[in-house]
Amino acid sequence: MAPNKSTCVVLLSICICMVLGAPIAQAAITCGQVTSTLAPCIPYLRSGGGAVPAPCCSGIKSLNAAATTTPDRQAVCNCVKSAASSINGINYSLASGLPGKCGVSIPYQISPTTDCSKVK
Repeated sequence: MAPNKSTCVVLLSICICMVLGAPIAQAAITCGQVTSTLAPCIPYLRSGGGAVPAPCCSGIKSLNAAATTTPDRQAVCNCVKSAASSINGINYSLASGLPGKCGVSIPYQISPTTDCSKVK
């Protein structure tokens, strides 16, 4: 038995409400995601330079692409600051230039003094 016209209208209305009522923003990026994505960069940042490892640049690019909202960018900034401060031997001069070496532009400088609440 085929559904009648009023049943189809009700089902269509429910589907439209579900789509329009769905949250637009995705879940925030976690510090775990940030640290695991950027882990390949640590040897470069401790070694004093040289060639940037390809997995490091891949991680920076994917993280930058994932951080599309201000809250996500602020979360990434805070996670990077926190992670970097807990790792001995990080060269912050290399860290601040790393996004550019990977062809990525970020809206803040990687530094222990960056105020992540001002990142847009």
